[in-house]
Amino acid sequence: MNFHLEFSPKPFAQKIKHHHTVLLTGSCFTENIGTKLKQFKFGVLENPNGILFNPVSIAQSLQSYIHNRQYTEADLFYQNESWNSWQHHTRFSHPDKAVCLQRINQSQQQAHQFLKTANWVLITVGSAFVYEFPVSTSADCGVVANCHKVPTDKFTKRLLGIDEIKKRLQEMLEHLFDFNPGVQVIFTISPVRHLRDGFVENNRSKAALIQAIHQLTDMDERLFYFPAYELVIDDLRDYRFYAEDMVHPNYAATNYVWEKFISTCIDESSQALMKEINVINAAKSHKPFNPTSEQHRKFLQSNLEKVMLLEKQYGYIDFREEKQYFTDNR
Repeated sequence: MNFHLEFSPKPFAQKIKHHHTVLLTGSCFTENIGTKLKQFKFGVLENPNGILFNPVSIAQSLQSYIHNRQYTEADLFYQNESWNSWQHHTRFSHPDKAVCLQRINQSQQQAHQFLKTANWVLITVGSAFVYEFPVSTSADCGVVANCHKVPTDKFTKRLLGIDEIKKRLQEMLEHLFDFNPGVQVIFTISPVRHLRDGFVENNRSKAALIQAIHQLTDMDERLFYFPAYELVIDDLRDYRFYAEDMVHPNYAATNYVWEKFISTCIDESSQALMKEINVINAAKSHKPFNPTSEQHRKFLQSNLEKVMLLEKQYGYIDFREEKQYFTDNR
């Protein structure tokens, strides 16, 4: 008797190669994938605005990178003893207005340069609900990406319709392909459940995102859909794969989705290289019983040689940290 129906997504017609660069933007699930890619030495830029959930804010952020928008004091507001931006995560907030602006604009410039030549953009949308701020000052901007603990009664909350989601994302994609004609885009929907909206409301939100994104990906061969949401909700389908809050997928679940991401989205030669890099990562994390032993010195020397060989074969990969570690600890 089967107690689990495994879902294996169809491999992409075009796949990520190890020398490709990937910009990732969207929900906290984006950061899970971004962290894994960085561990395997892919060239990535992750969430230049910080974590974003709704498709309007994601689309606005990508267009701001394309146009290299530079923020000004008029775009900031003061709340909880810090200066903040409605379009940015709190990691950009700071008591000093100049520091807040510097952080934001440095990230904007970096994202603009990275996106010029990026091979892939991975977009993870989390919720179709938006919070809108009545526009009354130059710092107010309609749909906000982050409420920064401003009381919710100051906003209007609404559920985006399928057509509006599709329109907002399609406008952004047109600008993106004009800016970087060679880029390809992977959409995912976050498996994180937004239960503060309500059980029924969360499902309505996810359903609107699913329908809008599939309408887009069906129209353009440069657009791909990776079913992270379905893998957790329909494949794993069990509360043991959630963290204690029963909302976020746990370590086992994110690893499972990552394994499916590898087989679906990453080409075979890159997968082989990832296995070699994983050996180096494991060696670097190894805790020796006797750090001063000859056996451990040989272990470090052997791995240093492996790193130097990989560096020679793959000149675009930065192994400075690994070389330093295996050299200093010999």
